[in-house]
Amino acid sequence: MTDSTFQRKAVYFLITAGIITIILLILPIAENVLFQYVLRQFGLSVASDGKLIAVDGAQVTMVTQTSYDLVINIFHIVKIVVWMALVILIVRFIGYLIFTTAMRGPNQSEIGSLLRTVLSIIIYIVAFFIIFQSQYPSVQLAPLFTGSTIIGIVVGLALQDTLGNLFAGIALQADQPFQVGDVISINNQGTGVIEAVSWRGVKIRTFQNKLLVISNAVLGRETIEVAPHDNLNARLVYFNSLYTNSPSKTAQVVREAVRHVDNVSNKIRPVVRIRNLAESAIEWEVKYWVEDYLRHNDTDALIRQRIWYVFQREGLGFAFPTRTVHIEPKPDDISVDDVVHESSEYLSRVPLLAPLSEDEIEKLARASVKRIFAPEELIVRKGQEGRSMFVLVRGNVRVQLPDGTGFRTINRLTANDFFGEMSLLTGEPRSATVVADDEVEVLEIRKSALKPIFDNNPDLMTSVCVIVEERKLLLVSNAKTTDESEAETKPGVLASIRRFFGTTKD
Repeated sequence: MTDSTFQRKAVYFLITAGIITIILLILPIAENVLFQYVLRQFGLSVASDGKLIAVDGAQVTMVTQTSYDLVINIFHIVKIVVWMALVILIVRFIGYLIFTTAMRGPNQSEIGSLLRTVLSIIIYIVAFFIIFQSQYPSVQLAPLFTGSTIIGIVVGLALQDTLGNLFAGIALQADQPFQVGDVISINNQGTGVIEAVSWRGVKIRTFQNKLLVISNAVLGRETIEVAPHDNLNARLVYFNSLYTNSPSKTAQVVREAVRHVDNVSNKIRPVVRIRNLAESAIEWEVKYWVEDYLRHNDTDALIRQRIWYVFQREGLGFAFPTRTVHIEPKPDDISVDDVVHESSEYLSRVPLLAPLSEDEIEKLARASVKRIFAPEELIVRKGQEGRSMFVLVRGNVRVQLPDGTGFRTINRLTANDFFGEMSLLTGEPRSATVVADDEVEVLEIRKSALKPIFDNNPDLMTSVCVIVEERKLLLVSNAKTTDESEAETKPGVLASIRRFFGTTKD
């Protein structure tokens, strides 16, 4: 409400109210003067019961009495009309001041208009009865109210749906569950943008550019899903990939592709996660936050398009439906000798296994097992029993020890490093926790693979023991909870190896 608008309305109110007040003051005077003049001219006077009597005692005709009563009633009606005009003027001006000040926001204009109308009607009805009673004090209003009650019941039954919409509209607009411009979805009704909210119902523009009108009474009984226009609303897009595709790579490339799509908010990072491991595919979902929800269908389609293109660039593939027979060329078989040779290459680079001969390395490679771990997956846990060690073929890991309420990283390992040798050689519980930083591929060497080699060449234990003791001292020096005196009283590593592999000499 601007100052100029308020001033204009205030001046109009004061001028009009002044004119009506002057008329109300003049009417009784004019009425009295008029009737006194007429009575003197015709030699009449008014009795206490309001009847006309002649001064000379002559009988007053019925025409004269009727004309007199008609003029009296005309003055009463004029007074009622003028008083009601003053009431309406005051109510409208006060309503303008209250509702345009207290409910100035555009989202409250509908409820302000509705409340102003309802309250104004109530005030008008009460004011009319008061003014009417002041002009006709002899008229009994009780029968009139009784008749109005009956009429009100009849009208209420006839307008049951209309009144239901009215009160449902008041409740909805008081709660403000949605606003003009929001996208709402109603079960079994449709989805669209709210164009208008009134006392009767809501108008929704669907995404097919059709107008959907729903009454407030029906809307109050429905479950409504609201996407506010001034909010970042999340969307889900689904896709699938082949089991042969790396999940880590798939999530990374799709996330980067989605981040740069138009209408995707950069305030919240998109989430790409595995939804299900289905019968013939890895099922994924992309959760992103849309800036303009009105364009969510176009944004969903653009994200699916970007996923297809990034799959083509990165050599990833979509899974075919289970109803489709997909025949792929059979990959070339890799011979066992090639696998053993590749594993031997990795094992020969491990310092712990340097004392072993080529034949012994080959035997160990044949008995080792290749395993793959996901990012942030625990490979071994501190205190866990184990009888194997791991050689890193690909990826990075971190070695951690408990530190109060969390974990402290004491070392990081990469390709050609190894860990878990103490559990393999002595059977001790795991002395640290090892977690994969990214996708990790390892070779696992178990006790059953190393025991035949030690049985054939017991002197290897001494060479291996020197390397093991150096790594153990490094771990003990980094562990705050290890007591030095306790470490010194423990039996030697070589004795533990011999006892664990059953070669202890008496």
